[in-house]
Amino acid sequence: GEPLGMIGVGICYDIRFPEYSLMLCQKHQCNVLIFPGAFNLTTGSAHWELLQRGRAVDNQCYVITAAPARTEDPASREDGKPGKYPHYTSWGHSTVVSPWGEIVTKCDEKEALVIADIDIEKVKEMRQ
Repeated sequence: GEPLGMIGVGICYDIRFPEYSLMLCQKHQCNVLIFPGAFNLTTGSAHWELLQRGRAVDNQCYVITAAPARTEDPASREDGKPGKYPHYTSWGHSTVVSPWGEIVTKCDEKEALVIADIDIEKVKEMRQ
């Protein structure tokens, strides 16, 4: 396939700011934006997919997100021992979104490998 071109990277909270993604796409000509993130159960269910689709449509590019799988609170383990770090429950749902805002593929909250074909021609078509 054709090379992906420039790829922009943000972090979890950056996806909330359209200006950051716009700068990556306009100034650096990014065709793909990647955001690793760990939204919680409240903001994840309400905003995670919505923001991904919004950034993809805003910038007519692919948006790829990687999120940690959801884990059980160590206090609910059989031995009842707390973990080394305070527990954080991630929403999960790693996703690939097309420039049209369509979900190309995604996983749920469980551990998974997300694989998708990226058709960079779609970016070029959208930006004409």
